[in-house]
Amino acid sequence: MMSQSLMAYNNYFEELQITSCGVIDLGNFSGRTRSAVSVREGQGVVLMCSPPPHSPEIIYSWVFNEFPSFVAEDSRRFISQKTGNLYISKVQSSDVGSYICLVKNTVTNARVLSPPTPLTLRNDGVMGEYEPKIEVHFPFTVTAAKGTTVKMECFALGNPVPTITWMKVNGYIPSKARLRKSQAVLEIPNVQLDDAGLYECRAENSRGKNSFRGQLQVYTYPHWVEKLNDTQLDSGSLLRWECKAIGKPRPTYRWLKNGVPLLPQNRIEMVNGLLMIHNVNQSDAGMYQCLAENKYGVIYASAELKILASAPTFALNQLKKTIIVTKGQEVIIECKPQGSPKPTISWKKGEKAVRENKRIAILPDGSLRILNASKSDEGKYVCQGENVFGSAEIIASVSVKEPTRIELTPKRTELTVGESIVLNCKAIHDASLDVTFYWTLKGQPIDFEKEGGHFESIRAQASSADLMIRNILLMHAGRYGCRVQTTADSVSDEAELLVRGPPGPPGVVIVEEITESTATLSWSPAADNHSPISSYNLQARSPFSLGWQTVKTIPETITGDMESAMAVDLNPWVEYEFRVVATNPIGTGDPSTPSRMIRTNEAVPKTAPTNVSGRSGRRHELVIAWEPVSEEFQNGEGFGYIVAFRPNGTRGWKEKMVTSSEASKFIYRDESVPPLTPFEVKVGVYNNKGDGPFSQIVVICSAEGEPSAAPTDVKATSVSVSEILVAWKHIKESLGRPQGFEVGYRKDMEQEDAAETVKTRGNESSVILTGLEGNTLYHFTVRAYNGAGYGPPSSEVSATTKKSPPSQAPSNLRWEQQGSQLFLGWEPVRPLANESEVMGYKVFYRQEGHSNSQVIETQKPQAAVPLPDAGVYIIEVRAYSEGGDGTASSQIRVPSYSGGKITSAQSTLHTLSPSSSSVTWLLALMIPSTSW
Repeated sequence: MMSQSLMAYNNYFEELQITSCGVIDLGNFSGRTRSAVSVREGQGVVLMCSPPPHSPEIIYSWVFNEFPSFVAEDSRRFISQKTGNLYISKVQSSDVGSYICLVKNTVTNARVLSPPTPLTLRNDGVMGEYEPKIEVHFPFTVTAAKGTTVKMECFALGNPVPTITWMKVNGYIPSKARLRKSQAVLEIPNVQLDDAGLYECRAENSRGKNSFRGQLQVYTYPHWVEKLNDTQLDSGSLLRWECKAIGKPRPTYRWLKNGVPLLPQNRIEMVNGLLMIHNVNQSDAGMYQCLAENKYGVIYASAELKILASAPTFALNQLKKTIIVTKGQEVIIECKPQGSPKPTISWKKGEKAVRENKRIAILPDGSLRILNASKSDEGKYVCQGENVFGSAEIIASVSVKEPTRIELTPKRTELTVGESIVLNCKAIHDASLDVTFYWTLKGQPIDFEKEGGHFESIRAQASSADLMIRNILLMHAGRYGCRVQTTADSVSDEAELLVRGPPGPPGVVIVEEITESTATLSWSPAADNHSPISSYNLQARSPFSLGWQTVKTIPETITGDMESAMAVDLNPWVEYEFRVVATNPIGTGDPSTPSRMIRTNEAVPKTAPTNVSGRSGRRHELVIAWEPVSEEFQNGEGFGYIVAFRPNGTRGWKEKMVTSSEASKFIYRDESVPPLTPFEVKVGVYNNKGDGPFSQIVVICSAEGEPSAAPTDVKATSVSVSEILVAWKHIKESLGRPQGFEVGYRKDMEQEDAAETVKTRGNESSVILTGLEGNTLYHFTVRAYNGAGYGPPSSEVSATTKKSPPSQAPSNLRWEQQGSQLFLGWEPVRPLANESEVMGYKVFYRQEGHSNSQVIETQKPQAAVPLPDAGVYIIEVRAYSEGGDGTASSQIRVPSYSGGKITSAQSTLHTLSPSSSSVTWLLALMIPSTSW
């Protein structure tokens, strides 16, 4: 029996579908009790759903015993979405129970449940094995629209459970196809015409097999490939309309006029999509439709037919014309009246009809053509257009003039780059015609505004024009055209300018052969630009040269008719690029494109090191230095140095190899060598090809050693809050002479290895250390140094930097001005415990707009400040101490006038309210005192 929860769920479904917008798109199952289905174990069974009336958008599922326990589909159980039935190919004891068919509307989500169908097992034995029996299959003919998804079902009963397979007869199942529900459903998405064909499903088990075949037919709705267009026709013309559509099955066509079917008549023919109406008239005007249809749909194409009927008319610009030509020209007088039916054309000259002959003809479009015009052809011509509705005419006047002639001079000229020329163009023409001149170069109009001022058009007379070409360039060579345009004709002439200039660049440079010091080159000739090439020049560039350099060649002079030469005196083992420059009597042209980079062959080095000398070193060392040989002169790989030396006056040389090509120093150490022992020294070179030359022999001495004595009488004196002066003395030594001194210093609590250093050079005996911290104890040592190293340090001395200046600024500034003098006072500054005592005060004053201040020093908190000039003075006060100047007071701005009296209440900035003591002070300030 159905449980209480399942009954409530079904009641809810019933309410849901009844209230769905009042539309019954899913009815209710019959309430009649369904009979039990009893089968043997191993037998197949079909449970019928028998769904109620419904819309197409539904899906089926089955509830087993109690909601929400749904039947799971697999190779043994299948629910057809076509019939709603549940198929079990081989019943098992676990299948016994109550089955309920659930139908769901996918649009409204309404659901209904069938009465339960009990499934029981018979007790008269187990069903034996049997071959498959196909219970569910797709129709013999499946039709589907192109682009839709096709689902074909196939399921069989049998024992053992059958296996379902699919195939396409005489073809392959599309790769996009998918098998669903244990292969019981073949799904083909986006079906196309080539997916159509005969499909087979096959059910098979160990007892046998069975199959079913059905045809998939894919159809397409009609689709236009050619539509109609609105058309206007003259009365009496032929209408020919054709519409074309494609579809499967092939569409058929029908025609409508103004919504009414159009039938064939005497003048009307219809063949498939072709409509022809002969000799149209006003009754044929209207809206036409072409219908293309097959069994799956119909499409429409519409167009309007208008029948024109009007008397002839001419456009306003054709009504009266004046045509001016020159003798011998062709004359075309157009006559194109508008009208329907098409007007007939007739021509008259004056009052007489025009007679056609070899020179005079009426063209198919109605125009009149006159060949080889002469004076006799002048006059008025009338064209008349006429049809059944009326007539119209136009008048054209023809005037025949003498032909225009042109003279362009000079005709051919040779110029050199930088020269100028004037081309004169003269027109001989009919006096009644205006002329216009146009200039071209190489067939293109000259743009006088964009040619950099090289071209200027000069019109001195009505019948002539000049073209001025200034500072001519090679690019200005070519054919210059002058065209004279009148209202009757156009004539032109050309002149040629040849421009001589420096040669163009030679062609591609090819390196034919390379050695250690030569390169054989070839090139293609340069354009001579109308002046014969006199010579070529070879240039080379390497990583070591300053740009391109002319190289020596064989032959020494390369004449203009040569196309190859040898570059000589090149450096071995250097990468070179080569280019060629041509010269003619006009000048030297642009260089060729550089050749590819190529390296000369290796050779024994030929350049010895220079500036061989000695250097400072440690005791018992001989330090030999030299200027390294540039890579340009190393001549090959494996470059190095041979250092040879011997004590002065001895015979045998001691030689050492230095393999680094960049080396510039060699140190020879021998404990037996006393300081300042003279040696003869020379440095040679080598590479993989062999040994090169040695330098000149020089005499140098062994090192004298580092300083041996410590500085004496070292003193440290505090100078300011951040500076200490360190001074010392040094005993002169015969050996280990110092090159300078190093002062080391550190704070009292710092380790010795944290000390900072400052170096001096030469014989300086003191240094001021800056950037120190105020009121801090420092310890100092001094030691001498030279190229060999450092000497011993001096004894340590100490000094403390001075305390910082007062941080408090002078405050409560008060003043009174008397004439050109200001009497200024302030509160005394009291330093903090860690600050320097106040030694006095500095008053800084300057006129506004000036950058330099003047300073008055005083030991008291008051001062008299002179204000000699009219204007505004800016004043500030600082306390000073042995630690330096303290913080500045706030600035005050005081105006100075030529006389008068200004009080602080009127002019001061940052003024405190005066107390009784300050008032007394101000009164005292007004009495002159020698203390100021």
